[in-house]
Amino acid sequence: MATARARKLDFGISPSTYRLPSQAHVGRVRLAVSNLDRSIDFYTRVIGLRAISSQDSLAQLAPQASDRILLELRQMPGVRPIEPGSRLGLYHTAFLLPTRDDLGRFVRHLYHNDVPFGAGDHLYSEALYLTDPDGLTVEVYADRARSTWQIDGSELVSATHPVHLGELAELSHEPWQGAPTATTVGHIHLYVGDLKPAASFYYEALGLDLVTWRYPGALFLSAGGYHHHVAVNTWAAGSPAASDTDARLLFWELVLPSSHDVSEVAASLNAAGFAPSQSPDGATVFTDPWGIRVALVTESATDPTHSGTIRTL
Repeated sequence: MATARARKLDFGISPSTYRLPSQAHVGRVRLAVSNLDRSIDFYTRVIGLRAISSQDSLAQLAPQASDRILLELRQMPGVRPIEPGSRLGLYHTAFLLPTRDDLGRFVRHLYHNDVPFGAGDHLYSEALYLTDPDGLTVEVYADRARSTWQIDGSELVSATHPVHLGELAELSHEPWQGAPTATTVGHIHLYVGDLKPAASFYYEALGLDLVTWRYPGALFLSAGGYHHHVAVNTWAAGSPAASDTDARLLFWELVLPSSHDVSEVAASLNAAGFAPSQSPDGATVFTDPWGIRVALVTESATDPTHSGTIRTL
């Protein structure tokens, strides 16, 4: 059984048994799409990633001037677009831009190209929301300075307020040139059927800290004092889980410092009654109660020198 880690929290509640190392973060995300060319066009032309490889109906996308894969798109037979919010599974993949100026340039890019989007100021971040050609939501956001984050007792305060888009757009008049090199997948947000079993998987077994729990219908969880690496919500409760014929999340990666950490996470999930599987390339994979798969990988496996690696989950 994995053991708890002692680490002081500025906010949040740590799990009682295993706790993820502070360096844990989200790695690549793979989506099942209905039309590969159309999805590549959206994620390159609109979101600003670049396609660095394409083979066997699968494309790998990275930020500009980087080979670090953030997103994989697999065209699969029989997959059809979905209505946003109509399936349990992915709510959105969230791409974190390095600076607020970058987000301002992205706003100007969307305006210039007449791309529809929504927006929300969450106090710790400002976020823009778009929908891809298959009905899957995408967030592009920038964090506020950590010193401005609001804490209520032990809980990080989250909200959804209007974003001052005009102010953002005036931050920089340099042209948007695609997702900057330091862009990452900052977090993954999921539709689940019930928060209690979601907490059992992501908090008690996977080992994320619970940082926000009073936002209506949602939990926000993180490692290392971030505002969240994973969020779960019940806003689509009553909907079916994504099926083999739906555009959907195929898996997301939890990146860990070492193979020892992978073993510890796996031991914690096993002890909680979650059985692992293995992908053909050897990654350890666990599945939550709604069929959402997380692959446990090491930091070395995500190095750009391994960018040609294609997981076969």
